[in-house]
This record gives sequence, C-alpha cells and structure tokens, in this order.
Amino acid sequence: MAHTVFIDGEAGTTGLQIRQRLEGRRDLEVVSIDPAKRKDLAARADLLNSVDVAILCLPDEGAKEAVAMITNPAVKIVDPSTAHRVEPGWVFGFPEWKPGHRQAIVESKRVTNPGCWSTGFIGLMSPLVRDGLIPTDWPVTVHGVSGYSGGGRGLIEEFEQQAAPAGTQDAYRGYGLTLSHKHLPEMCAYTGLTQAPLFSPAVGRYAQGMLVEIPLHLNMMPKAPSLKDLRDSLRAAYEGEAFVQVASDEECGTLRQSRAGAAGYVAALDPEALNGTNRMKLFVFGAEGKGQARLIAVLDNLGKGASGAAVQNLNLVLGLPEDAGL
Repeated sequence: MAHTVFIDGEAGTTGLQIRQRLEGRRDLEVVSIDPAKRKDLAARADLLNSVDVAILCLPDEGAKEAVAMITNPAVKIVDPSTAHRVEPGWVFGFPEWKPGHRQAIVESKRVTNPGCWSTGFIGLMSPLVRDGLIPTDWPVTVHGVSGYSGGGRGLIEEFEQQAAPAGTQDAYRGYGLTLSHKHLPEMCAYTGLTQAPLFSPAVGRYAQGMLVEIPLHLNMMPKAPSLKDLRDSLRAAYEGEAFVQVASDEECGTLRQSRAGAAGYVAALDPEALNGTNRMKLFVFGAEGKGQARLIAVLDNLGKGASGAAVQNLNLVLGLPEDAGL
C-alpha cells in the first residue's frame, strides 16, 4: 500500500519541484486539496491529519499554523520553511551532517529542511570545526551567488519580467546588507560556531544553482591547518555518501587558463553544474605554503538546497530507499 503525502503549498517553487520529483512513484500517493477549499481551514486540517507525511512548502507563519492544525500523532512532517530549523523537538534534515544523524531523521516525526545557503556552509564548515581545525570562535566569512529562484515567486517574476517598473535588468544583486539573514541561526547551531559568520549573499541573472564560498587565513589559526588537513577532514566526513562528494586533489589543483586570459579557474565551479540533482560537491582550493584557502560548495538551491533534500528526508522518515526519486 502506498504512503500518502500532502504537499501543503504545492503551487510554490519548492512545492512544484517536490511534486515533480515524486511523479511516477508507485510507493507514494500524493494527495491534493480541492482548489475550491484551499482557504477552508477545516478541510485543510482534515487533509493534514489524514496523511502519512505532510510537507509544508509555506511561509514561516503558514508552516507554524499548519503544525498547530496537526493533532494526529501518526502524521510525520517535513518542513522546508525557516520556521523550525533551530526549534527544540525538531530534527535538522541534513542526513550527512554528522555520524548517526541519519538515524535521528529516520526516527523523527518532525524534520526541518536546511536552507540552501546553510546546506553549503554547514557542509563545508561543520567537519572542520568538529575536527578542531577551525576554532569555534573564529571570525568566519562566507559569500556566494544563487539563482534568483531562491528568492521565491516575487523575485522570479521580477527577474523574468525584466521590463520596468516591476522587472529588473540587474545582472547581479547583493542582498542581506543588514547582516541579519534568516539562515544565520542554523549556520551557527549546526557548525558549533559561537558567533555568526559575516555573510554576503547575492543573486545572479540565472534561475537556479549556487556557489557558497568560505575564504580562510589558515596561517592565522591556532593549528595552522594545511590544505591536505582540510580535504582529509571533509573526505572522512562524507566517505560513502551518495549526495555529498569532495573534489579530488586533481580537481582542486588542475587549474585552467580561460580563453580571455584569466588564470586559475575550474570549469566545475559553475553554479548551474548540479542543477536538477540532489548532489553537492565540495572543493578546497589554495596553494601550499601560502597559508590561505578557498572552500567552495556547488549545489542546486532547489535541489539539495530545498526540494531534493525534502524528498531525501521524506524517504528516510518513511523507511524507503533514501535515493528513491532522486
């Protein structure tokens, strides 16, 4: 018998992508609310309480409202919103985060999906802090670029409409200039850092995919870790993982010259390189002896950064193959 799933908010960007990933699966039945009853709270509550898993593709307040409606203790929840990412009683939905964490997701009925930026940041930083290579009080900086789909329907319409007054011709837009991005609490909570990183995110004129970068002054750290130390730590953390890979020494060391003459680039550092997948690839760049490094994560902000991760967590809480539909 197929497990039943209700995507509350299936018309949004993440909801649509989750539904696409679930199409054709015989082990799941995706149920939908009658469009005429979408604003009927009683009908919505009945549906939320009748399924095996509810996936909440909603704004934070809507996700909190939906959780309050669920009174059936058998219903499991996967919440891609920001609402519960650091809340007690919720399990962080990054199975690869640390040893044993996957089992915590399997046993949980309340799973909160990571944000797209924090997936890249935590993926790079958490093992290094855990292994003592980076001090917990280190002043970390992180920046990167994401496709405009990460900003939701409003930003998608603005970039795709283009024409004034509602559209934009921006090629690149930095944001989070008040240094209060909503992913910062989870970036600290799941890396062990005692102070928030200085975070400078941006969106570019393309739909999806992202790069997340952490530059480091290694020679200023107490243990002065080498590039090899960083790569070894990351490889040990993600050994055998299907969805998180660490680039080889060759990939990180064989840098190309572009036709325009720019030295030292890697073709794999294309923010769109992993679009449509649930994969994330981690790179450690630098030159031995210079005491500096650039850590870079490549992922699809709508894949491992959102809907792909939600499907991965859905599979785990239902006891299904983790890679089903992915």
